[in-house]
Amino acid sequence: MLVEREIELPVPLEEAWTVLLDWERQADWMLDADSVTVVSEQREGPGVRLAVRTRIFGIPAFTEPMEVTEWDPPYRLEIRHGSVVSGTGTWLLAPIEGGTRFTWREEIRLAVPVIGELAAAVYSPIMRVLMVRAMQGLRSYLIAAGPA
Repeated sequence: MLVEREIELPVPLEEAWTVLLDWERQADWMLDADSVTVVSEQREGPGVRLAVRTRIFGIPAFTEPMEVTEWDPPYRLEIRHGSVVSGTGTWLLAPIEGGTRFTWREEIRLAVPVIGELAAAVYSPIMRVLMVRAMQGLRSYLIAAGPA
């Protein structure tokens, strides 16, 4: 399943990157994240490992291990999902007039054959809505914080 969304953020590229990579604050704007914890010694670059407590229908459900696999600041970040959900999440940032274009792409699979594919197909529209809401939450978060 591939889901991709984008939004314009009203902050410069470097500021958008800094806010996105404030790992522990991601749960403030990412609707399906209850908490994000860095579990590796390093906090930047390939190899950063995260434990993301995920919500399903607003209820904390499971903790998903993730690992940064690509790192090109302030333009690109790729994270590998590593549990029942597999695949990658990619964040792309590009400078635009008045701010930054943020593109979020999730290409995921569920580990259970056949049933996982069916569940992913059913979940895809929900994931699209969650991503749009998260991105709008990020935009609102940035506006409320004011200029850096």
